[in-house]
Amino acid sequence: MEKIALIVGASGIIGSNLAHELIATGWTTYGLARRPQTDLAGLHPVAADLLDPASLATALADVAPTHVFLTSWLRNDTEAENIRVNGGMVRNLLAALSPKKTVQHVALVTGLKHYLGPFDSYAQGNSLPPTPLREEMPRLDLENFYYAQEDEVYAAAERDGFTWSIHRPHTIIGKAVGNLMNMGSTLAVYASICKETGQPFQWPGSQAQWEGLSDVTDARVIAKQLAWAATAETARNEAFNVTNGDYFRWSWLWPRLAAWFGIEAAGFDGTVHPLENAMAADAPLWRDLAARHNLVEPDLNRLASAWHTDLDLGRPIEVMTDTSKSRQAGFHVYQRSDESFFDLFAQLRTDRLIPYPTA
Repeated sequence: MEKIALIVGASGIIGSNLAHELIATGWTTYGLARRPQTDLAGLHPVAADLLDPASLATALADVAPTHVFLTSWLRNDTEAENIRVNGGMVRNLLAALSPKKTVQHVALVTGLKHYLGPFDSYAQGNSLPPTPLREEMPRLDLENFYYAQEDEVYAAAERDGFTWSIHRPHTIIGKAVGNLMNMGSTLAVYASICKETGQPFQWPGSQAQWEGLSDVTDARVIAKQLAWAATAETARNEAFNVTNGDYFRWSWLWPRLAAWFGIEAAGFDGTVHPLENAMAADAPLWRDLAARHNLVEPDLNRLASAWHTDLDLGRPIEVMTDTSKSRQAGFHVYQRSDESFFDLFAQLRTDRLIPYPTA
């Protein structure tokens, strides 16, 4: 049977990599967004507002997906608003597709805030779970929009009879412009600014993150897990963590990232140095850099999400993820995490999104 994918958030860091993966393996692929990507060969753009049921009905009139991939969310000021908005987007989409009776599987991407708590109380308190984080750990007794999204998927699956999978990556490393959570590009921009100004590449986070074990998720890895889970019998109605499959310490990785840019690395010095503060006045500098180096994105805020990088690197605990469940189920993709960063930096340079290193 023909496999027809609808990717919600196809312009984002996960959705764009998933689109490449599915198109390359023969899927008919639609990408839904308010401003959908139109430059990827083989991707059929669908422009719709997930908060507007009428907009969805019109946009999806001629789209009958067999598989739905939910990779998008909207940030709001409070977790209550996150729940209302992001839960509503999932509910509206699946309700719009329900009369078609074509959906066989729905995949939802959430993340490690499932275990660590929402933005309002992230990695705080005495109820944090021990690492490595495992899928069987219970929900925290906190409001969390990830839980609301899951519950909407479960309810629609019960109503319409499709299977589901939940995917919980750690920090995603991959290319995207205008993405709300993009550590890799944020660090590339920060390193470029350090290169330009001669300042050291200062570790911005906590001692626990500097010294503890961590992991990340390459966008290409989660794309492959999403594609695998869409058809694997062992992945039906299961939640899976997804990371690169290795662990590292930032004290080991940080100097290597600095070396790629040819700059001096400065490690944890007893003080947290938030990037949001360090980069607060750098927008004019970046605009000047973009003009001098003919970069395609002069807006610093469309490349860097310092607030989210601070959230990750400032955590008072190490964070590492157990991925044995998906391995036992048959997913065996592995990626070295330092090479995830180096591959991304090289792509950003090739695509004229960062100026350094110069040829």
